[in-house]
Amino acid sequence: MKAKDILGNPDYLAISYGGYRKPTRDIQPTIDEIKEDLKILHAMHIKVLRTYNVKLPHASNILRAIRELKKEDPSFEMYVMLGAWIDCHNAWTDQEPDHEVESEYNAAEIERAVELTKAYPDIVKIVAVGNEAMVHWATSYFVRPNVILKWVNHLQELKKNGGLPKDLWITSSDDFSSWGGGDPIYRTEDLIELIKAVDYISMHTYPMHNSHYNPHFWLVPDSESNFSNTKKIEAGMQRALEFATNQYQVVSNFVKSLGLNKPIHIGETGWATHSNGPYGADGSKAADELKSGKYYKLIRDWSKKEHVSCFYFEAFDEPWKDAANEGGSENHFGLITLNGEAKFALWDLVDKGVFNNLTRDGKPISKTFNGNKEDLLLEALVPPLA
Repeated sequence: MKAKDILGNPDYLAISYGGYRKPTRDIQPTIDEIKEDLKILHAMHIKVLRTYNVKLPHASNILRAIRELKKEDPSFEMYVMLGAWIDCHNAWTDQEPDHEVESEYNAAEIERAVELTKAYPDIVKIVAVGNEAMVHWATSYFVRPNVILKWVNHLQELKKNGGLPKDLWITSSDDFSSWGGGDPIYRTEDLIELIKAVDYISMHTYPMHNSHYNPHFWLVPDSESNFSNTKKIEAGMQRALEFATNQYQVVSNFVKSLGLNKPIHIGETGWATHSNGPYGADGSKAADELKSGKYYKLIRDWSKKEHVSCFYFEAFDEPWKDAANEGGSENHFGLITLNGEAKFALWDLVDKGVFNNLTRDGKPISKTFNGNKEDLLLEALVPPLA
């Protein structure tokens, strides 16, 4: 299979995968733990994983785990969108980040991505240069598009010269605004050259975050103020889907306005099931398991119908994301909890026996709330009135 056959193919569901079990990435998931996770994902018909960096052993361990699983079971099929992390100078240090100069570590990151792609050409089908590396709210590390363009061109050149597989697809995975879908400040000549240079556009869209930052679509309008709580939530989730698909459409319109025709896929979208911050009970009231389950179904149904790949964020809860704050939303984007409970989004798969004989850390896959929907609904938050 080639990237062009996988992306947009409804039979090849995609997901972001980390699988970290501890509040620090210093403790990497073992090969056996990764294999356990990949069997769970494969049972869900997930066949494309997204990773984020190659500096840590994790990405190479995932590739090794897939290769071993393929040897053990010839019917096991899984591919990887390999992320190479890109930073600006002084990123993540006590120095002021210099967004006009790239980090001296980027070259080694790209080199490692090339080596892994060459070592696993049957598995790595896409390389993504940077993750939210151009969007200005990534204040710790963002770079200008010319940096991403430089590395995308480098990889495209390697493809031409036989240094990488010719059917490998190269992209960068970034916020919808970074791809010209938002503030015109992003619509630079370098961005236009980057759009020409990538094989497809990987864009992120997060209605849940926007329920706080850009809440016009989220607040219950007067016309719905008499709806039942359940109907208010349902209507809110439909508006969330429209918000996400509209961001997709705006990027598409911008690319077409340049006279270009590039495939566009969703590199990230997701919905947290808990937040003790701006998306929770004291904030926009967006984060809970009912809404997460509804969003997962809505965005999957839309993306299958439109033949758009959607790298849903994310497979499992990961406690390192906001290690100092256990209730932080970043720790709760998974479809499956740390201890192997399938959240509401996947309850129907548990009922169908999809996870029979599969375990996470030795525990069988069960349902959150013991499968009691009344308890789930009790925790569901009603969006605020406009």
